[in-house]
Amino acid sequence: MFKETFHDLDTSLEKEGVELLKCEPNYNLWFGDGESFQLSTDTSVMKREIEKWEGKDGFERYLNWMEEAHRHYEVSVREVLHKNFTSIFNLLRPSFLAHLFDLHPFESIYSRAAKYFWTERLRRVFTFGSMYMGMSPFDAPGTYSLLQYTELAEGIWYPVGGFHAVVAALVRICERLGVDIRLNTPVASVLTTPDGKTTTGVILESGEKLTADLVVVNADLVYAYNNLFPTSTSNSYAKSLQKRAGSCSSISFYWALSGQVPQLNAHNIFLADEYRESFDSIFDRQSIPDEPSFYVNVPSRVDATAAPSGKDSIVVLVPVGHLLKSTTKNRPELSSGAGLSQEQDWPSIVESTRKKIIQTIESRTHCEPLEPLIIHEELNTPTSWESRFNLDKGSILGLSHSFFNVLAFRPKTKHPNIKGVYFVGASTHPGTGVPIVLAGAKITTEQILQDRGLTVPWEGKEDVVQDRGVRQGKGMNELDRLVREKPLLSNFGIWLLAVAVLVLTLVYVNSNLVVLWDREMKRGWGTGRV
Repeated sequence: MFKETFHDLDTSLEKEGVELLKCEPNYNLWFGDGESFQLSTDTSVMKREIEKWEGKDGFERYLNWMEEAHRHYEVSVREVLHKNFTSIFNLLRPSFLAHLFDLHPFESIYSRAAKYFWTERLRRVFTFGSMYMGMSPFDAPGTYSLLQYTELAEGIWYPVGGFHAVVAALVRICERLGVDIRLNTPVASVLTTPDGKTTTGVILESGEKLTADLVVVNADLVYAYNNLFPTSTSNSYAKSLQKRAGSCSSISFYWALSGQVPQLNAHNIFLADEYRESFDSIFDRQSIPDEPSFYVNVPSRVDATAAPSGKDSIVVLVPVGHLLKSTTKNRPELSSGAGLSQEQDWPSIVESTRKKIIQTIESRTHCEPLEPLIIHEELNTPTSWESRFNLDKGSILGLSHSFFNVLAFRPKTKHPNIKGVYFVGASTHPGTGVPIVLAGAKITTEQILQDRGLTVPWEGKEDVVQDRGVRQGKGMNELDRLVREKPLLSNFGIWLLAVAVLVLTLVYVNSNLVVLWDREMKRGWGTGRV
């Protein structure tokens, strides 16, 4: 997606001075029993690691799993990441329905992995990636195995100078094109015409008004709907968004060390012994696990500019539940069934979490004492994610990615009631994660251009990484001709499935309308408005 974005802007990462370094291995996974597992793009490494735990036929099962994950990736890119879903009827596209069951959206990542991997250890190895979607592997649709497929097939690449190097390159491109970027300029609200049907710009917290023909909102979508628009335009919908399932939050530590921790690679995952319980604590009880799974990034392991010579910089991300608005009781203990709230004793929670993280790293890697090496620390918690970045409930990855929170059910890239207002970001289509958000930004851009009757400049351009499937035709050597397997469903099956999906969708929508009508009737009778 990054190469595609720069290609669409008539440039490239290389031309903009962005140097990418390959991380090898992808990850080191650390278990509580003292064992570790390397994830790598090197098939010889994967063969060795898998056969150690699953025997000689384990590697073949891994390749079968990769084949399925690749299918998830290929279909998702073609039918989801590059397509908009402006209404529920987009779910009835024959090209989408033909492959719906191939995506395994009604099975979890964990249940799909269990069909290929016979040990609990490897089932965990190939399902932890759901954390990047802010979901439990026991709930995340099987489709999302595509995330680990991309890492295992294409590798993990690090931009020298950190991810900000990519952002800085995009800023330079914008400035060359005449874009006026204003930093530290908070927006108070989106302005509309008196009837509330068309945007006229924004008003800043300073009181300055900026007129505009259209407004693209990249603030957290739930926050934006509830705080940046006139309440008369979408109040009921805005409130309903707050009731939708959110992704997880995190306690994140950013450490500068006086020395190095050579036992750690660039990317490290520490998995809880009570794997399922740790996720249930986060996603069912919106709390902090007694023993969390967490991610440790050491950018200085691959990029010498990330820390002074002989020293390390470390980022630790500990997934936790998001904040519960209704929770007010002060509960500093870590496993409270009441969930997390702004009112808790966060300094105590952070201190306890830090100790557990350091103890886990030291005991599993057998490194030297870590705490004496920490000379500076920054951190974020669910409360700071909410207060500093306006992330609703502190959910760092936006709304959840369950089936009824994606595709046509996810908030649209265009405001339903205000002409000229569009959205990008984690909580609109297609979803969270920087590459996926970039894909969404492209979809939104195309929608804006089409709405204004303008040409999409990259239509017809050759893809930066061309799909061999589009080069089929006259002159193609028969040895190179692609013959794709027929989809699972016949044409009759597609239309039969279309009817089933439509019925299920209408039932889902109708049930929500009944609940809304019942709520409004009760409210109306109580106030004399009916």
